[in-house]
Order: sequence, then C-alpha cells, then structure tokens
Amino acid sequence: MKVIPIKTRRVVPSRDKNLTALLDEYLPKLKEDSIVAITSKVAAICEGRLVKVDKAKKEEIIKKEAEYYLPQKLNKYGVMLTIKNGVLAPSSGVDESNAKGHYILWPENPQETANKARAHLRKKHKIKKLGVIITDSRTLPLHWGTTGVAIAYSGFKPLENYIGKKDIFGRKLKMTMANVADALATAAVLEMGEGSEQTPFAVIQETPRLRFCQANPSKKELNRFSVNKKKDDLWSPLLSAVDWQKGGA
Repeated sequence: MKVIPIKTRRVVPSRDKNLTALLDEYLPKLKEDSIVAITSKVAAICEGRLVKVDKAKKEEIIKKEAEYYLPQKLNKYGVMLTIKNGVLAPSSGVDESNAKGHYILWPENPQETANKARAHLRKKHKIKKLGVIITDSRTLPLHWGTTGVAIAYSGFKPLENYIGKKDIFGRKLKMTMANVADALATAAVLEMGEGSEQTPFAVIQETPRLRFCQANPSKKELNRFSVNKKKDDLWSPLLSAVDWQKGGA
C-alpha cells in the first residue's frame, strides 16, 4: 500500500471556505482504486465550524458537541472524555491547534462531507472506483500516543467480515471483523502528521483487498460500522462502569 501526503499552504480559519477548491488545487490526477484522506480539521474550517476562543468556554462547547461525556475532574490531564458519532474521543474532537485563535469542531455532518467530496472528485477525475475518508486522531486506552480514526467514509466497504471463515488450521472464526476504514485512516494520519506539516490530504493507492462500491453508505451500513448499543460492545463492562453524562444542546 502506498500513502502519499499532500502538502498545501496554510489553511486559515475564516478565510478558507471551499473544500473542493482546495482539493482541486492540490490533489494530483487521481487513478482508479484510490482513497483520498481528508483531515476533519480542514473540512471543518471550510465549513465554518469555528468558535473564537474569547466567545465561549471550551468545556461548554465540548459538552454541547458530545453525545456523552465524563467530567474533567475525573481526568488528571483535565481532558474531557467523550463519545461523539460513535467514536470514543477526547474533547468531542474540539481542537485549538493550527486554529489561529479559534476552537475547531468536527464537520457538522462528516458523512455528507465525505459523500460530496467523493462525488466531486469522481466527476473531475473521470474515475469510478474512488473512496474518501474523513480522518481525525484519537487515543487508545492503555497506550501512549495517537492513531487515526475514520469519522466518515464513502465509496468502499468499511469492514471485512471474517466471521464463519476458516483460519489456516480449519478453525472457524467467530468474532473477527477487520476495520478497513480505521486502518486506512491510521496509515494516512501517520503520513500527514500531527503538527506543522501542512499536509491535510493524502492519497492512498494499491490498497489490498479493498472492496469499492458505487452507492453512498446506507444508514444500515453506518450502524454496522459503529456499535450503537453498549451491550454489544466488547468493552461494554468498561464503558458501563462509569457514569456518562448526556451531552448535546
């Protein structure tokens, strides 16, 4: 698999308002069977999902953006742990880095952002098999550091189901599903970086066993991608052991 980070000029809050224009300006000619990774931050900036730091308290923004949250006092770092769009993430994705005096939120509807970007790029580059992922960084319990996560995907099947298939000794697998979308996001985020790299896009090529599709993801497919009921989650005992507070407006 080949991941090509795309360097751009600085994307500035309140000035840059057109994601497709940025994609057209910086992406190379795309080939069939490519995946385009777009950071949630650059997508959010272009959508105006910004709040000036002197206009609101970050904690209140995080609570409003979260589906569920844990109070800051439970965390030695003063970080609010949240669940948003089916992702266990710090601070509801609200970020201050590379924001020029703003809080940057996640895109309002990441799935719609991914679908629109894919439709535009397929038409412009005259290709059929193209995928798009909207990426962000997340932390994993019991591990230092961040990895990538796909908060939306379009144009391919996000999971590879191994349930019922046999391993090399003929034993049937009972639970295993490979998360293709998050694996691609992790590879892209590793190449795009976390600091001053100015590489908000990446093109992923030569992806093994990726199953492209023409239709946008259905609601049913999206529900399969994230575990909507805590009891169905492998980590349910851990998630249920704390008192999550309801977020939202």
